[in-house]
Amino acid sequence: MTAFKPHAASEEDPPAARLPDPTPLLLASGLITQDVARILQAYGLQDWKRADQNLQAMAGEPVTRKALATILPAVLRSVARTADPDQAMNEWERYVDSGIQRLQLFQYLAMVPHVVEVMGTAFGNSPAMAQTFIRDPLLVYWIEDDGVLRRRMTRIALEANVQAALGTVTSFEAKCEALRRMKRREMLRIGIRDLLGIATPVETYTVLSDLASVVIQAVYELVSQELTKRFGDFGEGGSTGKKADGFSVLAMGKLGGWELNYSSDVDLIYVYHAPEGKTEAGRGQTSIARVLYCETLARELTAVLTAPTAEGALFRVDLRLRPEGMVGPLASSLEDALHYYAGRGRTWERLAFLKAKPIAGNLRVGQALIKGLTDFVYGNEEDEGQVFSAIHSLRSQIISKMIRRGEVDRHVKLGIGGIREIEFIVQALQLRWGQAYPKIRDRQTLKALVKLTHIEKLTAQDARLLKESYVFLRNLENKLQMVHEFQTHLLPNKSEEIAKCAVRMGYLKQATVAQAMEAFLSDYRRHTTRVHQLYERILCSSPS
Repeated sequence: MTAFKPHAASEEDPPAARLPDPTPLLLASGLITQDVARILQAYGLQDWKRADQNLQAMAGEPVTRKALATILPAVLRSVARTADPDQAMNEWERYVDSGIQRLQLFQYLAMVPHVVEVMGTAFGNSPAMAQTFIRDPLLVYWIEDDGVLRRRMTRIALEANVQAALGTVTSFEAKCEALRRMKRREMLRIGIRDLLGIATPVETYTVLSDLASVVIQAVYELVSQELTKRFGDFGEGGSTGKKADGFSVLAMGKLGGWELNYSSDVDLIYVYHAPEGKTEAGRGQTSIARVLYCETLARELTAVLTAPTAEGALFRVDLRLRPEGMVGPLASSLEDALHYYAGRGRTWERLAFLKAKPIAGNLRVGQALIKGLTDFVYGNEEDEGQVFSAIHSLRSQIISKMIRRGEVDRHVKLGIGGIREIEFIVQALQLRWGQAYPKIRDRQTLKALVKLTHIEKLTAQDARLLKESYVFLRNLENKLQMVHEFQTHLLPNKSEEIAKCAVRMGYLKQATVAQAMEAFLSDYRRHTTRVHQLYERILCSSPS
């Protein structure tokens, strides 16, 4: 298999002759300090003394030292093209010391140099990804065996992986832990393909969303099975009419739009239709009211999704978009939810439901809620003229908060010209024209941009510019979050950290790090300036 170059690599890597042979670091005796420094600094290692210590610790016995020397040129070339070569070497040492059989490892990597490239890229760009390797060192073999670099994961493949993970264990707790391991491994796959430039930003957030929805459905099924064992079958009531019975999980926000980040919260709403009566209990089971069953399901589903364990938590769940927000019940009946939004729903809740999508449980219940809220979301002739001003008022509140925090120029999501301004353009036009033109009702930002051009509410030129900026800013948002898997949207304010961000974004081509940083910042300013100009022209200068 041909080795993949990382996204940050040069179009033409320098010939090996231009870089010093690093093998004397491990094989030569009496190498003088100046030569050690010269060799390691040529590969971008600033703390060359520490890097030398890393290598000597990795080498170990003479036989493993020789094996490491065989792959050392590839190791150093791969880390040299990362955001933080020094950090990469620290991670290499930690990985080799994680319990894996090092001679077997070095011999294996000699046969698959593209895996060396993967490891170096992960170690030098994302401590979070490095930690995944360190806690599960045998993943190095999975990279090759599972075709991580060759194959984009489809939803069907992810569902198969979930079932394979669950099939290896029997208890409820063990199955939940198996899901956490599976999710962490798939996150590594997604991150590798992203960093190496194999996956586009759109593929990355699409697969992240597929993964989240598949995992949430699996957790729903596990919790439902446990509740059925305790309380019996949910069953059907005597007067259900045409409405579907059961419990539904709706994805909102970025997950609902299938635009999830590496470290997004998952915004969820739980809704149910529970006819009167109790569950159908058998021997050893306790019958309870169906409403209580749904409330218990909401609570225990959330607990499994958010529980911090040795394998880590699956997701941070945000339920604040539910009716009544933080003071409302975790799950709402379909009737109560429809009543709340019809009488008390606000503009930001209309915006939220533009992206609502049922993803787990009885999807028909979630679809009934969305259908029932069509008039609430898309309005009527009386309030159409107020859409733009209402959204601009929301935007002004956000900007005021960013100014107070000193983040208005650095916040990729909420700052001036950020992602939220693109989303507000799309959502304002959808709210304004969605009643008259149902075809523009699309949860995904990029698809909605295209559909808005079809009804001539956006020009093709404006849509193209907004798409380019959206993809750039979403790529940047993900590169910021993949480092430590923190939910951050802030561009760093230190030059050295901005430079690292530029490398992760792929700007280190035939340029110095300083030139890469300047090119990146120039593009960032260009995109945010363009987005803000379009926002002002479309939402603030045009009549509704």
